[in-house]
Amino acid sequence: MTGTLFAELKRRKVVKVGAVYLVAAWLAVQAASIGFPAFDAPPWALRVFILVLLLGFPIVVVLTWVLDVTPEGVRVEPSRVGNKRVIGVAIALAVLGVAWYFYGQPSVRPGQSVVDAATAKPASPAPAPPVDNKSIAVLAFSDLSPKHDQDYFSDGMSEEILNALAQIRDLRVAGRTSSFYYKGRNEDLRTIGKALGVAHVLEGSVRTQGNKVRITAQLIRSTDGIHLWSKQYDGDLSDVFKLQDQIARAIVDELQPVLEGAQKSRLVPQLTRSPEAYQLYLRASEVLNKRDYARAQEGVAWLEQALKLDPDFVRAQAQLAQIQAVVNIRDPRHIAEAERHARAAMAKDPALAQPVYVMGIALRYQRNFLEARPYLDRAVQMAPRDASAHMYLGQWLLVAGYTKQGIEEMDRAIAIDPMLPNAVNWRAYQYMYAGDIESAEALFRRTEALGLTLAKAGLGEIALLRGHVQEARTLMAMQPQVTQVVCGNPDPKKFDTLFAGTLGGDAAAQAKAVAIIDDCVNTKPAELPSWTVISLMRLQQYDRALDLLANRTSDDAGVGFRMWAPQSAAMRQRPAFAGVTDRFGWIDAWEKYGPPDLCTRVAPRQYRCR
Repeated sequence: MTGTLFAELKRRKVVKVGAVYLVAAWLAVQAASIGFPAFDAPPWALRVFILVLLLGFPIVVVLTWVLDVTPEGVRVEPSRVGNKRVIGVAIALAVLGVAWYFYGQPSVRPGQSVVDAATAKPASPAPAPPVDNKSIAVLAFSDLSPKHDQDYFSDGMSEEILNALAQIRDLRVAGRTSSFYYKGRNEDLRTIGKALGVAHVLEGSVRTQGNKVRITAQLIRSTDGIHLWSKQYDGDLSDVFKLQDQIARAIVDELQPVLEGAQKSRLVPQLTRSPEAYQLYLRASEVLNKRDYARAQEGVAWLEQALKLDPDFVRAQAQLAQIQAVVNIRDPRHIAEAERHARAAMAKDPALAQPVYVMGIALRYQRNFLEARPYLDRAVQMAPRDASAHMYLGQWLLVAGYTKQGIEEMDRAIAIDPMLPNAVNWRAYQYMYAGDIESAEALFRRTEALGLTLAKAGLGEIALLRGHVQEARTLMAMQPQVTQVVCGNPDPKKFDTLFAGTLGGDAAAQAKAVAIIDDCVNTKPAELPSWTVISLMRLQQYDRALDLLANRTSDDAGVGFRMWAPQSAAMRQRPAFAGVTDRFGWIDAWEKYGPPDLCTRVAPRQYRCR
């Protein structure tokens, strides 16, 4: 019966017509996938086009089966066999086509093309929440000063307005890094609003000439690009806080959030009565925000001068503490100075979160994890919408081995500010360690686009996992931990030799890499750079790496979180690992907060890690 049916299919030319149809349909889909985007067709148009072609196939099969083209015209030709089976198959094909359209591509979201969906992660079936009308992004203001040399000042104006609005509990404000990412990019404001998930965008410009300042601000509704208002504010440098407050007040009047306490009378506080001190503060803030290590000493000097002009300028003191902690890393006294200024700022303003988390950073750096944690917890409680506070708590958790909690905290930081480079970079490593290479690479690419040179190391790790050894060596040699820390032979070419040995090198290449490490260790720098330990870990010289960690380096977060990576399992099982965890202060923290994810408590102050 099957042979009879197939012979009948061939006689009626169903096989031939079906094959021709499939080839023509395939060519049509290829042409449409190129042509539709060229004419700005919506993403769903290609899927509908494919569905029509899929449904057309069973129709063509049935019509070819029942109809016959003769010299007298088209006529119906009944068949004694196969009618039910052909029609049944045709119906099944039609059902499969419809099922593909509605259920076969769960990763396709509204507004996403089929091509994009092919490489996307499965999306949640829940629709995206509507944009809150009480939400805003404050973009970096443009510098319109005559010499265009006041960029730091225009950035500072917009940042203070953003900070003031972020304190309003009833208003959702996009993070600074995410908003400032669009500076100079000339993006459509509707696109920016959609990307940041806000209903309004504030843009503006600052023009300073002598002692005079003019701020122009425009509030735009991001859904349709409508300008709700455009206003101009004039004053002198001593009026900047008043002008900022007026702009923030105009936004509040438009969006009508609920104000609490002192916000009802003033949104932007008078940070200092010294215009010169404030300008120095803004200059230093640029150094901090860009993590400009080369200008760290300048940033420190500007803030020290600002405090001489106004000893009560608490925000300058908090900023000085953070620059000392995370930017001025070449100065061996930087952590002691960070702690000194953080304590002074906390004493002057107990409500300010920045010096609180700087204290946590300083104590963690001094391997006092137990005392560091309460400061980081308190900073998050004080400023729950401060992405940096969540990021530093997340770093503490990841370095101490609480990987799951650390990832959750990093995700909170990124939810507040998706463009916060360090948080995104740390999160990328956790994706990589979990085996999700695509997500890790996407986040490393994002941090690279944000200008974080640390991303090169992450991309190098990705290249190494994919077997691209030479690319990995090139990328890792670009990381600032290598280029900024000099010990032993300062010739930068030595790092080519280092990575040639530590990344897939033979025994001779590895020996040359070890010689470079020895050269650095023997110079006895005040602080052994982290690349020495990481290189030994790559060479699987775990005992020596642990010895250097215990005795020669400070707590380096970049090394700490790597100790919990899957490839470090053999290192964690070494007897010397217990000594490092004790010297790092982790055991003190584990005794209070419980064992980390990969360890089990076997006795007081004794843990077995896997």
